[in-house]
Amino acid sequence: MSDKLLRLKKNVILRNMCAETSFLSDQLIQPIFISEKVSDKKSIPGLGDNFVFNIQDALKQIENDLKNDCRNFLLFLIPSEKKELDFNLNFQSEAISQVKNFFKDDIFLWADVCLCSMTTHGHCCVFDKSQNIDIKKSLSSLSKTAVTYADAGIDGIAPSDMMDGRTNKIRLALDENNYDLIPIMSYSSKFASNFYGPFRDAADSTPSFGDRKHYQLDYRNKNDALRASTRCAEEGADLLMVKPGLYSLDLIQPINNLTGLMVGAYQVSGEYAGINLASENNLLELNKGLFESWHVMKRAGAQFIITYGARKSKELGFSVK
Repeated sequence: MSDKLLRLKKNVILRNMCAETSFLSDQLIQPIFISEKVSDKKSIPGLGDNFVFNIQDALKQIENDLKNDCRNFLLFLIPSEKKELDFNLNFQSEAISQVKNFFKDDIFLWADVCLCSMTTHGHCCVFDKSQNIDIKKSLSSLSKTAVTYADAGIDGIAPSDMMDGRTNKIRLALDENNYDLIPIMSYSSKFASNFYGPFRDAADSTPSFGDRKHYQLDYRNKNDALRASTRCAEEGADLLMVKPGLYSLDLIQPINNLTGLMVGAYQVSGEYAGINLASENNLLELNKGLFESWHVMKRAGAQFIITYGARKSKELGFSVK
């Protein structure tokens, strides 16, 4: 059996995440924001009981989430120092190490790998002097970040930058450093969407100029999205993802058909905020709205769902096994 097949079998949480005939709580992934810049937890507009935490408060939140059968997490790490290159990853390493040392294998911990929270300009890449993307330096920085996170103890890598070739570069870097069993959950079809606002506030990643349309996908183009996911599969991704999830339902099954890989959906901050704010204004019941939205994505073929409401899975009746 190849290492690639073994990657998705090494942990009971990961095996549950990939169980095709069940809809389990482990198939719901809870984002966690940890920032070096906050002393007290900071609310995120529109996202209800989601906050930006310091490391100690994040540990408390994850401990509480575990009591509610939520044990699959995606970390977004926000350092205080912004640079254009040669990024300092000490804070990110410390955050990952503390979380994994505290919870060990009781959780599965993914890390978002991107540069937008680290760069002075808020973009997901390194620019040259003419403000064109320097793809070589961008890929080098991304692969270095992935290996650093692996050194710190991360369970899985989730690259979200949409740079051409980043999945291959990260896979090679991980393998060369003896992290061949760390899976890659690629943001393989990620659109330049209008529904990321609350996230950018939380991750301190709003671009200081322009937008991300020159490297993220045009939401008008289906074939580009299919090609992007196919390329990620060919470059060594273990799991694929569409983003935003509810606005990409038409892509999930076709991507699975083309690649043979499991495809997940990210219920992004704007989508989640729409349900949450409707609930706050008594236009619907939050739990019922979330429950329906998750089953719609599951019906469309989503193997796993990243959602800001994953910690409600037990409350909504999902089981661990």
